[in-house]
Amino acid sequence: MSKAIQVTVWNEFRHEKHNEAVKKIYPNGIHAVIADYLNTQPGVKARTASLDEPEHGLTDEVLNDTDVLIWWGHMAHHEVKDEIVEKVYNKVLDGMGLIVLHSGHFSKIFRKLMGTTCDLKWREIGEKERLWVVEPGHPIAEGIGEYIELPHEEMYGERFDIPAPDTLVFISWFAGGEVFRSGCCYHRGKGKIFYFRPGHESFPVYHNPEIQRVIYNAVKWAAPVNGPQVKFGHFPTPLEDVK
Repeated sequence: MSKAIQVTVWNEFRHEKHNEAVKKIYPNGIHAVIADYLNTQPGVKARTASLDEPEHGLTDEVLNDTDVLIWWGHMAHHEVKDEIVEKVYNKVLDGMGLIVLHSGHFSKIFRKLMGTTCDLKWREIGEKERLWVVEPGHPIAEGIGEYIELPHEEMYGERFDIPAPDTLVFISWFAGGEVFRSGCCYHRGKGKIFYFRPGHESFPVYHNPEIQRVIYNAVKWAAPVNGPQVKFGHFPTPLEDVK
């Protein structure tokens, strides 16, 4: 029997403490809703971590036991310690998967991995969003129809200042007219990264079964594989005889 994928769901956990409307939707935090769902799915074991825990909950012990890290941040990106970002960055390069949700596009870790500003247009009036699947054969789209429709969401619009994705799985259309690259896959070192746009804290997006399914699919896709060990540096002895 294969080992369960070890997932850590990280969240600032600030909006849910200070905003009553958000607290009603996510009384135990966005991270708890995602982790609780993942723990009902086969082959996954999820824990949570949050900003105000020691080392933001991302101790060496936790990171060493994490196959896939899910990241939700918004109002306190600047409070994440640089030394924690550096640890997460190195873990991704070494093979840990990273799933960045919604406003996590502005997190220190995502911007470091992308090497760009990751800036965008935005508007918060609760308009309809339709996420179109543009790569239907991709494993992250498994079990999803042609599109996912969310009745109310925050708008993100192009230009999204990111490198061109290795694979683009979803494009969003908003009722106000904008479009956005909402499901972006990347490889960095041995690690895989998936950016998934939906999830504004004022709306119950992470209770949506289709959104939950995408996150589960992304966890399976981003999990490390048992590939060869990467070696760098000086290799004085050639594999073949050189004459």
